[in-house]
Amino acid sequence: MKTTFKLNGKTVQVETQSDATLLWTLRDHLGLTGTKYGCGKALCGACTVHLDGMAVRSCTTPMSMVTNRSVTTIEGLSKDNSHPLQIAWVEEQVPQCGYCQSGQIMQAAALLQNNSRPTREQILAQMNGIICRCGTYTRIVRAIERTAQNL
Repeated sequence: MKTTFKLNGKTVQVETQSDATLLWTLRDHLGLTGTKYGCGKALCGACTVHLDGMAVRSCTTPMSMVTNRSVTTIEGLSKDNSHPLQIAWVEEQVPQCGYCQSGQIMQAAALLQNNSRPTREQILAQMNGIICRCGTYTRIVRAIERTAQNL
């Protein structure tokens, strides 16, 4: 199956199996390994990317849903880690093992794109379901709040 879509602002065309998911296409065919495999069932959020600006779990997103649409990965958020969320992540010392971080940041970026001044309750609701095995949830919320204050 041949699929054409925008990836991080550039049009790409990729040939995959008909049952291919966006996650494995990004990682195996396009070499973008920032998007992580966590559970394969859309339960942990490590694989979160944006599809037309909305946060989606790429591990269960079939390539047929991507045709002629726009995908943004953690690599497309900024080329030099200068996105305000990435800066706040470092300032709040969020990362520990780092495995969930790209999914966490992409989920938070979708929130702030739609709501630049979220309440703590809105942040918690949006981030619910993105699992951090290291338990840095308090720091994640602080980083999102910091970013919202600086927007």
